[in-house]
Amino acid sequence: MSVTAAVLDYDAGNLRSAEKALDRAGFDAQVTADARAAANADLVVVPGVGHFGQCVRQFDQAGFTPLIRDRVANGRPVLGICVGLQIMYEGSDEDADVRGLGILPGWVHRFPAVAADGQPLTVPHMGWNALGVPGGDEPDPLVRPVVGERVYFVHSFYAAPSDPDHVIAQTTYGGRHVPAIAREGSVIGTQFHPEKSADVGRRLLEAIRAEVAAVAQS
Repeated sequence: MSVTAAVLDYDAGNLRSAEKALDRAGFDAQVTADARAAANADLVVVPGVGHFGQCVRQFDQAGFTPLIRDRVANGRPVLGICVGLQIMYEGSDEDADVRGLGILPGWVHRFPAVAADGQPLTVPHMGWNALGVPGGDEPDPLVRPVVGERVYFVHSFYAAPSDPDHVIAQTTYGGRHVPAIAREGSVIGTQFHPEKSADVGRRLLEAIRAEVAAVAQS
């Protein structure tokens, strides 16, 4: 069956890269700035590159906030990528005066200047890091195909969910566990970039597609 994905265009993301990655994973993906058109998609994708406050403002001005709230209320899938995940939280150190969407409980923090061992920490965190499962738990079916694999990160801020159970995959940077994939209800978010993570990113998006297809058929 055709599984559609709407990549939201609010001038804050790698739109075409995300669209192509979704297509490779089997989605019928399309970039759109039209909230009404996006509402009909099986999956809505919120990309994000840049400053938290600016992204939140542009997202709201584009008319996408009601779209996301409606989808979440009705259990329809949403995927946030990088800052697209971060704006789902209540707020961020990057711009504490601008509130996030508050769909995911928690706050987004800046990496400290020093690592846990007291050595200087390079910020932004940029490069390939391995995905692990918090606490050695049984992997969520969504991440089972990619546990232990390396994916591409580029970020200076990381989420701290109020409920750690929302984190289904993590990585480690500067001696600190960092959420890599979070999920709550119909919302899935990746701190890394699946569209830049080669075959591993494709496998994750394929797993997401399988879940989205199941929701669409139910």
